[in-house]
Amino acid sequence: MPVFPTTRYQGSKRRLADWIGESVKSLTFDSVLDAFGGTGAVAYRFKQAGKQVTYNDHLAFNHQIGLALIENARETLSDRAIDLLAQRDPDYAYREFVATTFQDIYFTDAENRWLDTVVQNISRLLPNPYQRAIALFALFQSCLVKRPYNLFHRKNLYIREADVERSFGNKTTWDTPFEDHFRKFVAEANAAVFDNQRQNRALQEDVLALPADHDLVYIDPPYMSRSGVSVDYHHFYHFLEGLTAYDQWGALIDFESKHRRLKSQPSDWHDRNRINSAFAALFDKFSRSNLVVSYRSDGIPSREELVAMLQKHKRTVVQAALPQQYALSKNTNSKELLLIGV
Repeated sequence: MPVFPTTRYQGSKRRLADWIGESVKSLTFDSVLDAFGGTGAVAYRFKQAGKQVTYNDHLAFNHQIGLALIENARETLSDRAIDLLAQRDPDYAYREFVATTFQDIYFTDAENRWLDTVVQNISRLLPNPYQRAIALFALFQSCLVKRPYNLFHRKNLYIREADVERSFGNKTTWDTPFEDHFRKFVAEANAAVFDNQRQNRALQEDVLALPADHDLVYIDPPYMSRSGVSVDYHHFYHFLEGLTAYDQWGALIDFESKHRRLKSQPSDWHDRNRINSAFAALFDKFSRSNLVVSYRSDGIPSREELVAMLQKHKRTVVQAALPQQYALSKNTNSKELLLIGV
């Protein structure tokens, strides 16, 4: 059985996917919607189980991950293609958008120029959407492993470059050339491609606009802490989102921010006064499906509130929890919740 690739994505369920799969295996279902697909780890686990999987995520870069690993059944990227992607064509006039816009923010000048080259070559040289998605997946993962904290939440290239003792991070990984990381992640993605003999899809839609015809809906929305602070993936990974819209990137950036993040996108999932109603609308929308919810025990809404909302639509709500230490969190008592409404 193929193996899901490694990732440094915050909130990834890669380590929990088997637990989630085992927790629902007694249910009767054939089609699955992963409504907030993220890294695709849970969707991939259901694909391995032979289910018909629909992956959805509103972020463009995540959608590319879904295309590469969930919808894609057979396309891979050759070594020859990788060689071409990493080379500058002397007859092509490359833009230097990353090099000029993000100088001294995330990566070195040489790394920025490499990124400019590869992202434009991906668009120019890979007409096949699944091969293009594999290349973008590898590019995203390469960017993440070379970042302190694996995020783009602040201007902090100096952390990589400072000659000091470190209590976190991996300078060897940071200093490894982009191309080496890129080749490694292409190989992982290639090895993960398989056909489960089902017509799987990867979408980039508002979850409430999706058809409500799935046997099981897996819901893993952005987490909001008890203090009302949400995990904003659009903010944390704006650089990856920009790579998917290279030609339009400049118009999307908030140049008032030192780290050149994208302009904010308001969302009910980031508003403590509206997140409960967002959950309620989602449960109502997919009330005819088995509902499986991943969340944290210390969040808004609370476990009790989520269970009460599910019980409006489901006769039985099964609760499970696992101890889980989350990156960048000082709360050692937080648990990973899994609520199953049938």
